Order: sequence, then C-alpha cells, then structure tokens
Amino acid sequence: MDLPLQVASLFLIAMPIASIAWTVTHEEVVREFRDYCVRESKTCRRIYERKFFYLFTCEYCFSHYVTAAFLVMTRYKLLFPDWRGYLMAEFSLVWLANVYMGIFGRIRLDLRKERAEIAAEEASAARSH
Repeated sequence: MDLPLQVASLFLIAMPIASIAWTVTHEEVVREFRDYCVRESKTCRRIYERKFFYLFTCEYCFSHYVTAAFLVMTRYKLLFPDWRGYLMAEFSLVWLANVYMGIFGRIRLDLRKERAEIAAEEASAARSH
C-alpha cells in the first residue's frame, strides 16, 4: 500500500475506533455495564480483575483493545510491511482516535453549555413576562 493510502486509512480507521471507545466508556446506552465495571474496578480483590474492569471505563485504555481488534480485522500496517507496521499502526491509531475523542468531547461540552445558557435565558424571559 502506498504512503498516501496508508495515511488516508489511518485517519479513516481511527474514526470507528474512537466511536466504539467513546460509546462504551461514556454513552448512556451502556451505562449499566459501565457502572458495573466502575464498581468492580474498585472492589475486586485481585489487581488483574480490577484492571480488567477498569479497561471498560477509560477511553484511552479501551481504545488500545479496540485498535488491536481493528488491526486483526483490517490487517492494516503503517510504514513497514512486517510486525513493525502493526506496531506503528497500533500506536498511531490509538493516538489519533484519542484526538478525535478529545475533539468530540469538547464539542459535546460546548453544546451542553449552550443548551444550559439557552434554558437559563428562556427561564429568565418567562419570569419577566
């Protein structure tokens, strides 16, 4: 695969990785599972059990495993045609997916802030009428 296609693939493959990692670690649809994992990550007796459950609560940690699954599915390699290409792809995809998640988190925060400001303005307007 030539370098421009590798770079384009890097940016494209990181998107579903970010989406899956963000959904599992932040969204309401899996809140019960995440709450269970948070509880178990704090209360399990064995450290490996606590760390296992913690993986599902941290988008950075979880993105490594999602990336590994995507590398198995896509056989994507970056820069090198051997195991080094997988290693480069793993860390590059994790980094880029986390950049995407940071941007997405910031956008969501801004939207929540705007909604709260609008609701406060509407409540103020309703009280003044």
